Amino acid sequence: MAKYFDVHPDNPQRRSILQVVDLVRDGGLIAYPTDSCYALGCALGNRDGIDRIRQIRGLDDRHHFTLMCQDFAQLGQFVHLGNAVFRAVKSATPGSYTFILPATKEVPRRLLHPKKRTVGVRIPDHTVTQALLAELGEPLLSSTLLLPGENEPMVSGWEIKEALDHVVDAVIDSGECGTVPTTVIDFSEDEPEIVRRGAGDTARFE
Repeated sequence: MAKYFDVHPDNPQRRSILQVVDLVRDGGLIAYPTDSCYALGCALGNRDGIDRIRQIRGLDDRHHFTLMCQDFAQLGQFVHLGNAVFRAVKSATPGSYTFILPATKEVPRRLLHPKKRTVGVRIPDHTVTQALLAELGEPLLSSTLLLPGENEPMVSGWEIKEALDHVVDAVIDSGECGTVPTTVIDFSEDEPEIVRRGAGDTARFE
């Protein structure tokens, strides 16, 4: 049964945040709110957590996982950024964008796209997510909480608790969060490619 954490959206209780971080460090899988919508998250090196996310979402090995990063300095440890891409990504963060970029050696191989050797990264604009990342000290391996056969992600903490009670270890509820997934921009080639139009404005990349 998943633990349920009712966390204040603007002043998250540190005790609750620390409990969730301990779960993540112990190999747990969490459902947590972001500025775009709910996500599933686990520690970077959590092989079982990755498998559980794939099972819950029905994903194949070509799916781009996302590294949810606290800030730009952390993001830069895990992906390669040329000068032009650096400026473009920095100008759009924090926010509702996921960027697909060539991964550095810091990223576990099993997280990479099998052919492109890329990974998704983003910096969220959400107080609770930022509190989690600050205490964890490393990115959360994440994927949008969109269940197989559904067109829209789940947005209610209690709904998620009831639906995923036996397949996740914790659910964080901080009230309303975003309801639209991130806009996904692929910067792995010479020109940016808009892979998914979502919450972030695409005009700056077109």
